[in-house]
Amino acid sequence: MHVHTIHPGELGPGEIARWHEIQQASPGYGNPFLSPEFAIAVGRHRPDSRVGVLMDGQSVTGFFPFEIRKRDFGVGVPLSGWLSGCQGVVHLPGAPWDARELVRSCGLAAWKFDNLIPGQAPFKPYLSRTEAAPIIDVTDGFAAYYAKVHVKAHQFCRELERKSRKLSREAGEVHMVADTDAKPLSQLTDWKSGQYRRSNRFDKFGQPWLRELLEELLVTDTPHLSGLVTTVYAGTERVSIQFGLRAGSVCEGWFTAYDLRFSKYSPGMLQIRHMAESLAAIGITEIRMGKGASPYAQELKSHDMFVGEGTVYTRTPLGVAQLARAAGRQHALDTLRGHPGIRRTAGRVLRRTGLSSRLRDRI
Repeated sequence: MHVHTIHPGELGPGEIARWHEIQQASPGYGNPFLSPEFAIAVGRHRPDSRVGVLMDGQSVTGFFPFEIRKRDFGVGVPLSGWLSGCQGVVHLPGAPWDARELVRSCGLAAWKFDNLIPGQAPFKPYLSRTEAAPIIDVTDGFAAYYAKVHVKAHQFCRELERKSRKLSREAGEVHMVADTDAKPLSQLTDWKSGQYRRSNRFDKFGQPWLRELLEELLVTDTPHLSGLVTTVYAGTERVSIQFGLRAGSVCEGWFTAYDLRFSKYSPGMLQIRHMAESLAAIGITEIRMGKGASPYAQELKSHDMFVGEGTVYTRTPLGVAQLARAAGRQHALDTLRGHPGIRRTAGRVLRRTGLSSRLRDRI
């Protein structure tokens, strides 16, 4: 295996076409977050974005999108940082590659990941844990999907339908619009910023680059990547908004927020239910809700996909230093998880200070 590293903006037409060919040869990689279009778009807003191009002789066998954190002494993270909903190496079936050698060849001391797609065998020794990511399967249409949900969660569906009827009576007919209108996207980012601030979490949308990236993705329309805003309305009022990415028949949910005035109607539940119906009507067969999805997503899911979290460390001085640092952090996390009282106290402190939502999730 030989690897050379480039900025996503340096990908040529031949390399982009090859990337698409590899995605088609391995359907599990047909994810919008793993498309060359996503890498190129992120690269326009994140200068430290990179793509490792895997070669076997003169043949390109894979692509590894990542981002290098120079301030962290050469530690790599997923493309777009921890916002990425899907991570991994897009490679030909059976193509040989070594995870540690790949990371080293890309000039990294380590590579951290938290949404690694299944089937990436060379990364398996470096997994620290896996987590379920719910999926809605509407391959047979919305009616067939919802009938199955009714069987396994009858009471939940009754309550969902009751709230939908109540919202229609009190605020206007409930319906969904799926489009590329920038106004709902602007509303979504404002609502989401407010949600982050209320919970003392880092406001991701306080970073101009993220808003600009979503605006660019919203008007992107290719078979491999397109942005999509779905909005639940009650009459003319926006109740809930979701921004996601589409690749063919797959939709990846990304950001969701709602108007607090309608919180008693469970807008998050309504969003997922109406998304499933509306997206099935336009050819989507699979809706991925991502790990850490809300409890109600568990009721509406068809099944789970298990994504991985971990770190690949190289045998370099910086890699060893990162390993020692992580080992100390992991020991602290294990201690917290083993002592419920300390764990609850730590969670309260982190919520009040807003230091790290990712760390809160881990403990």
